[in-house]
Amino acid sequence: MKRSNLIVGLLSVLVLFAVATAFKAAQTVVIPLMIAWLLSYICGPVVNWLVHKRVPLGLAVFAVLILVLGVCYLGGVFLGGRVRDVLAESPKYLQQLNLIYQDVVSGLSLPDNFLADINWTQQLGPKLATATVTVTGFMTNFLGKLMLVLIFLVFMLLGKPYFRYKVAAAFPAERASKFTDMTASISKQIGQYLVVKVAISGTTGVMVWVVLSLLKVEFALTWGALAFFLNFIPSIGSIIASIPPVLLAVVQYYPSVWTPIFTAVALLLIQMTMGNVVEPKIMGDSLNLSPVVILLSLIFFGWMWGIVGALLSVPIAAAIKIVCENIDALKPISILMGSGKSLWKETHEIQGK
Repeated sequence: MKRSNLIVGLLSVLVLFAVATAFKAAQTVVIPLMIAWLLSYICGPVVNWLVHKRVPLGLAVFAVLILVLGVCYLGGVFLGGRVRDVLAESPKYLQQLNLIYQDVVSGLSLPDNFLADINWTQQLGPKLATATVTVTGFMTNFLGKLMLVLIFLVFMLLGKPYFRYKVAAAFPAERASKFTDMTASISKQIGQYLVVKVAISGTTGVMVWVVLSLLKVEFALTWGALAFFLNFIPSIGSIIASIPPVLLAVVQYYPSVWTPIFTAVALLLIQMTMGNVVEPKIMGDSLNLSPVVILLSLIFFGWMWGIVGALLSVPIAAAIKIVCENIDALKPISILMGSGKSLWKETHEIQGK
């Protein structure tokens, strides 16, 4: 019996990696499909509400699609503006970097001719041009994937209002009711999780923007947007988002060190408050993922789909946890994926009594 269980376990691991390899090879299609699937949990309730208000389904889906396109358009305009601003100011910061480099080398008492061939402007200028080409290529690739996301999203939204009727016709009444309640609960929890996550990430981005604006660190809006996106990656994302504005503050206010210090402290306080106080308070312990699960999700989905996979890893892992939580046979998996804080509290409360 134990040997058969071991074989089944090993075969399950092999199947998992086989599926992951297939998803990695088909990432051009699978990534837009996963993004559309997650978006459907946010947009689906809006479509259902409009249909409930006697709005024709096609018109309801079209309205939601226009809203999504509007958000994407504004995001594209914003991103393009940020890139242009950074490139326009780059010569000034390259000169400042060259000055810092010279001061550091002089402070180390290196020979004067050591700096003869060193010029930050010449060294980094071509790389900035390459970065511009890379950003252009990224935007073209992004637009192609966006079209796929929208196509998948339209088909998913068109089927959402009629799903429960199909289930009622396909299964006996009791089984259909149970299945409908379970899927409705899963959809509601995933939708709430995604909405709250977007709201918390947006609040974090706004706070970063406001604080950096008060400290007069340049490109504050850009760093706020970066904090918004990277906040979807717990712990690591907030660290990565905090590094560029701190480094910029060092370069911008050199030789003063106080503004960079205030910047680092302020960003640390924002990330700790939002990540360790506000988010657990709003979402509750039931949706908290284990740090090990978060790490494995980052590694697994990052390996499959790169940066996009890292951004999607935690929302996908949370969705899997919610699905397992609502299926009796899979509840042990949901418990193991959780942080265990609520179980720890319950155990200590019982022992205290």
